Amino acid sequence: MDRHTLHTVLRSKGVQDGYYYIEGFHEPTPLPTDLLYLRRSPAHPGRWETGAYERGAWQAVTEHTSEADACTHLLRLLTAT
Repeated sequence: MDRHTLHTVLRSKGVQDGYYYIEGFHEPTPLPTDLLYLRRSPAHPGRWETGAYERGAWQAVTEHTSEADACTHLLRLLTAT
């Protein structure tokens, strides 16, 4: 899965737009106070991170070696029941 597919799946599952940020595909403006995110790791080129954005701070939860793994992780975080 890539970021585009992830965004499509999240929308089809009815996940609210303000709950997540996907670099390059879904970047709400202005950013909500808190959300879950997927972006390229600013500290480790070639890696991806998923995490939480809260009150102006990006907090990585997990780093991934592939975009596909990061997309799968964010999907699980946003659709777990």
